[in-house]
Amino acid sequence: MNLIEVTDKSTEKAFIDLAVRLYKNEKNWIRPLDKDIKAVFDKTKNKNYRSGEAIRWILEKDGVVVGRIAAFYDKKTAAKNEQPTGGIGFFESINDQEVANLLFDAGKNWLAEKGMEAMDGPINFGDRNNWWGLLVDGFYEPNYQMPYNFDYYQKLFENYGWQLYFNQYTYQRPMGQEVQLSDRINEKAKTHLDNPDYEFRHITKSEYPKVHEYFLKVYNKAWAGHGGVKEMPERAAMALFKTMKPVADVQLLWFAFYKGEPVAFFISMPELNQIYKRLNGQWNLFSKLKFLYLLKTGAIKKSLGVVFGVVPEHQRKGVEGALIVAYTGMAWQEGFQYKDLEMNWIGDFNPKMMRVVEQIGGKIFKTHITYRYLFDRTKEFKRAKKI
Repeated sequence: MNLIEVTDKSTEKAFIDLAVRLYKNEKNWIRPLDKDIKAVFDKTKNKNYRSGEAIRWILEKDGVVVGRIAAFYDKKTAAKNEQPTGGIGFFESINDQEVANLLFDAGKNWLAEKGMEAMDGPINFGDRNNWWGLLVDGFYEPNYQMPYNFDYYQKLFENYGWQLYFNQYTYQRPMGQEVQLSDRINEKAKTHLDNPDYEFRHITKSEYPKVHEYFLKVYNKAWAGHGGVKEMPERAAMALFKTMKPVADVQLLWFAFYKGEPVAFFISMPELNQIYKRLNGQWNLFSKLKFLYLLKTGAIKKSLGVVFGVVPEHQRKGVEGALIVAYTGMAWQEGFQYKDLEMNWIGDFNPKMMRVVEQIGGKIFKTHITYRYLFDRTKEFKRAKKI
């Protein structure tokens, strides 16, 4: 077998085309946009290259590409672990343990040369909300930039010696079903809904230029420092909502305000893979026009919960329940465009968030695993700490 580094357009095409060939008969696989995969490995577009490196390989057997993998590390995040930890991702392979082992070895050896002592996988060379985890349960259509893979991949990983670092759950809840909150939560929620100091609502179109400010005030208090989540600078929040603007629906951007100041949010987006699955990975003029037409004509019937957060001083007071009750008062009405809600990426290291989602009737729909592999096999393995 021949391991080939991806260094030019030809090998990059082979890297992308392998997945297209492997999944051609897999009805639930949705081809990612080629441009989104390429952007991860573009030094001009991925800020993680500022303090890290990445490499990609394809593996040939008898002249046919049978596997691929990427390896990468970011010095800033690597150093936050007990042992410096890099990652591998974008793994695809035929059902052959030898092929998988060669790919894993390539990633491990390269990372060890760079000073790493462990690797996580399959993960992304970037933020956790994209391309992160191995799907092991719930083989339904993937949400935008979420991994989908064959069920035999779990065996390939675990036979190599990868160990479960944490589970990531995607919860699902049909719209239109009454939320059955406990009496205690309902009572607390009602207290806040009746309190004139609190306001629970989605933003208006005219407010959109300020939404990144609302978001940032909550996000950095609620999430920064938890489970490796970094504080977000204002320029990043501004860029995020600028990027979201063409596809955002203000009816899905909910905030709780206390005396005019944002204290909680529930941010959802239209689930874009419902359109991208019709574009065959392309992003040219024709596909852009098709995308805009389908977006404007209401083709998306599923919303995707992106992030939920409450500032510490308002936690455990019923603000979460009040925000959900206010949201569902609109979303459960007849004629609301979105018929299903999925909430991505809730780690089992965050039981508080799991409880919040379960309290509003969310059920685990998909499970992804993030694995860790310690290069020194005599070292004690530890799962992700709960927050």
